[in-house]
Amino acid sequence: MNYSIIVPVYNRPDEVSELLESLCSQTVKNFEVIIVEDGSEKTCKDVCDKYADILDLHYYYKDNSGPGQSRNYGAERANGEWLIILDSDVVLPEGYMHAVDQELTANSQQPIAAWGGPDAAHESFTPVQKAISYSMTSFFTTGGIRGGKKKLDKFYPRSFNMGVRRDVYMQLDGFTKMRFGEDIDFSYRIVEAGYLPRLFPKAWVWHKRRTDFRKFFRQVYNSGIARINLEKRHPGTLKLVHLLPTVFTIGVIALILAGAFGRIMMVYGNQADFRLWYWVVVAALAPIVLYSILIVIDSTRKNRSIKVGLLSVPAAFVQLMGYGLGFIESWWKRCVLKKDEFQAFEKTFYK
Repeated sequence: MNYSIIVPVYNRPDEVSELLESLCSQTVKNFEVIIVEDGSEKTCKDVCDKYADILDLHYYYKDNSGPGQSRNYGAERANGEWLIILDSDVVLPEGYMHAVDQELTANSQQPIAAWGGPDAAHESFTPVQKAISYSMTSFFTTGGIRGGKKKLDKFYPRSFNMGVRRDVYMQLDGFTKMRFGEDIDFSYRIVEAGYLPRLFPKAWVWHKRRTDFRKFFRQVYNSGIARINLEKRHPGTLKLVHLLPTVFTIGVIALILAGAFGRIMMVYGNQADFRLWYWVVVAALAPIVLYSILIVIDSTRKNRSIKVGLLSVPAAFVQLMGYGLGFIESWWKRCVLKKDEFQAFEKTFYK
């Protein structure tokens, strides 16, 4: 088997360098690398030139059109039987390609159309990056959907680490013009075409994700927006697990407001009712505190770091509430105001 690794890039030369370095260390070598620069101001051309004599590397620059269209651009120029889609902010362990090759060889009698692998945090990641990685993969935050193990929903490959047979990719016309959620849309279309994506648990990557909570909030907010768009495109794909962040968000806001009101009444209300309002405040804050303690304990155990455990609390709240707020905005615009996908989010995704 031979492979084409396709990586869309937007202003990330340093991360591309780390990815290419990790590709040089692979024990299985039968792959080409296609880097598609998606209208970057800070290009990675110089970085790619350094690896041109080491890897079968092809660099292309194009106007900005979003990650999905950039992957299609690369796929049109690929030669591999398998197209492996990676994000530019991943790093591969040296056995990654060997794991992919083994899985496909072992299942050669039962042809696979598409697959995906999980991700993990590297020891060199900052505590914030490790906390963000935890919040995106933990059962207590995402239901394990992204973690590739315990899940509350089916496994669908994500574009940070997925493989698709070339003929299947071309049959489905690749990714759509969605700017966010385009990988899940693609996975849904793979399933709707009669194929069953597989999880390759040993084909995992180190995934940096976002480097601070502000960027992370924007990312998960957009994911919340995309979920309604995905339901509109693929009716019936909205599951209970997708609603949990919104329920969590509304619940946290309601508890905070109840606690704040109770505190105000403790100070300015009838002193005879002081004890009542005191217990209102305790009851309002208790679920938030207990959930935070659960996150600290679980993350500290998994990351072997109390600092990462503590940072996982804001990461978890950003992940859940960012997604929930995006979901609510999208629901309001798409379901209540009846705007179409492009009209509702023209400034966000389609500018």
